[in-house]
Amino acid sequence: MTVQSQPHVLAIGEALIDVVITHEQPECPSEIPGGSPANVALTLGRLGRPVALATWFGADTRGRLIDFHMNDSGVYITPASRGASHTSTALARLDENGAASYTFDLEWAPTAPIEVPETAQIIEAGSISAIIEPGASAVLDALARGREHALIFFDPNARPSIMGEPAAALASLERFIALADVVKVSDEDIDWLTGGAPIDEIVDRWLGMGVSLVVVTRGKHGSDVATASGLRFTKTPSDVPVVDTVGAGDSFMGGMIDAMWGMGLHGAEAREALRTLPEEQVRAIIDRASAVSDVTVSRKGANPPWAHELS
Repeated sequence: MTVQSQPHVLAIGEALIDVVITHEQPECPSEIPGGSPANVALTLGRLGRPVALATWFGADTRGRLIDFHMNDSGVYITPASRGASHTSTALARLDENGAASYTFDLEWAPTAPIEVPETAQIIEAGSISAIIEPGASAVLDALARGREHALIFFDPNARPSIMGEPAAALASLERFIALADVVKVSDEDIDWLTGGAPIDEIVDRWLGMGVSLVVVTRGKHGSDVATASGLRFTKTPSDVPVVDTVGAGDSFMGGMIDAMWGMGLHGAEAREALRTLPEEQVRAIIDRASAVSDVTVSRKGANPPWAHELS
């Protein structure tokens, strides 16, 4: 029996190798599996949730590293994921504050159509895989089909170096947002994609497109939360020492999905309940996501916590 034969979360998108160069030791790069949707899947696997990853990597040394890393954390990789000519990489340079800037070598051409089992109760996607063709169109199609039986989570996770002109990138990403029930986005993403438009205006626009919950993460300033029912609040940040921010947003997304799965908020039948969630539940979801992300930023790399590490 595979994960896909039971109710599960399906993450769709890139899995790659982060070649990390630190400010302290620039001459000693390390190679670590990463990629935004892959990191979300990794987070959920470590938290004990049934999760599958539909991705695209090569049958090479780096691909085997991804395979081992994901399987070791309880993530099922779909069989069609292993057809790339080579495994993609992201050269991540960390500054003295632990913030990362990226240079990419990418191949994103998953076999279409991407399989979306009816047992997938939550589907998560975003970032590079929503922009790079021919894969982006396959992901959009998968979300449109999956929405019939699953809640859709989306993270734009902007990568300016590969996304081209911001207005065009935003127009492309909003095709996905129009299908989403939950959107998690950083304030930096909104600023780049919109040329500095007021965040509240963008959040209102996305809620008007049918999104039920929008969370804007703001680093050391916490996160702003808005729901379709009119709830608005700011989650104040903790004072956890930050080692680096690699994978922080992905683990936050994973934490939100983990919390909602635990509340029984999954499957298309939960869509109406999601639109009218009481404040207590929304705050519990954000608290869980913040706790997961806090552990991730407290140590090097995209290294989300295991369930036993959270109180």
